[in-house]
Amino acid sequence: MHFLVTSVDPQSYARTGQLLTRRGAVQTPTFMPVGTQATVKSLTPDEVRQTGAEIVLANTYHLMLRPGVEVIEAAGGLHRFTGWQGVFLTDSGGFQVYSLAPLRRITEAGVTFRSHIDGSMHELTPEFAVELQLRFGSDILMPLDDVVGYTESQRQREAMERTHRWLQRAVHYFHERTCEQAVLQRPLLFGIAQGGFDIQLRHESLAFVASLPVDGIAVGGLSVGEPKPLMFELLEALAPSLPHDRPRYLMGVGDPEDLWNAVALGIDLFDCVHPTRLARHGSLFTRQGRIDITSARFRFQFDPVDPTCDCVTCQHFSAAYLHHLFRARELLGLRLASIHNLRFMQRIMQEIRTSIQRGCFQTARRAFLDAYRDGAGREERHG
Repeated sequence: MHFLVTSVDPQSYARTGQLLTRRGAVQTPTFMPVGTQATVKSLTPDEVRQTGAEIVLANTYHLMLRPGVEVIEAAGGLHRFTGWQGVFLTDSGGFQVYSLAPLRRITEAGVTFRSHIDGSMHELTPEFAVELQLRFGSDILMPLDDVVGYTESQRQREAMERTHRWLQRAVHYFHERTCEQAVLQRPLLFGIAQGGFDIQLRHESLAFVASLPVDGIAVGGLSVGEPKPLMFELLEALAPSLPHDRPRYLMGVGDPEDLWNAVALGIDLFDCVHPTRLARHGSLFTRQGRIDITSARFRFQFDPVDPTCDCVTCQHFSAAYLHHLFRARELLGLRLASIHNLRFMQRIMQEIRTSIQRGCFQTARRAFLDAYRDGAGREERHG
């Protein structure tokens, strides 16, 4: 047993839990900062940990191309190579092959693709994706899946069924490689449910993945260009069928509003580049909505960006100083903004967990969304 449900909201599908890994328990619901190339851009592992993060995502596609699995393995694995001592989840690289590779060919064997870095050809199979992640020393592994874009509706069933066959191969290879490890000492393997925006296919995929000996269920193939209401319509339809005994992971979603709404539909894990990417462009989260710190109105604001925030940025620096850093294109601005946005995300997750435990999740959710949307409207008018 690698997942314990600790409390359930009586008015929604929201719940709290503990994801038990070989590097300790992760409190859920939780948000994973994205360290695509084994780094959360511009931040040290200690700075990431100080935001409250317990788990970081890295990506197999990028790491296999650079620095290469041989380097990471020789260093003693991802944790020793990077200095991050929390949990590492590694994505399989399927989405990056879909979105980045200038040339790719999908067959029953796997995916052949050309590197976006130097044009070299590579092959990624379900077995090799697992092998790479085991050699990385990942704590949670994601299997290779056949990712389909929002507009490719005619290929959804084909891609779903191939994803299922690939998952069976990944599960077999994973258990073959880890069978001699103690249950609490081995890494975890999740499965990915696909099916596009066809509710029937989605239920079929969810049932298939849940029938296999996987440690968690990921909802893949979302946040691929579809309208956001469509994504939540799909999640709402799936919510009653999500397995109770394993963590549910919504891949690639990380807007503050989306976290509250997806947790209400039973999601436990999230990841997204959104908070840090926005931060590097001067867009910061506050309880009253997102702000553009480069706006002239912050030039003489000597209070913190968010007076309620306990991050290093808000405790020690003013909005005027951050405004100056971004205007002057100083790298410190990117770092301080990233720290703030990641801490904001972790504060949200703590608030969500506490509200579920206290039985007031829906009240807290409405209060947050009302304030955040109202503040976003004011910021738009300022802009």
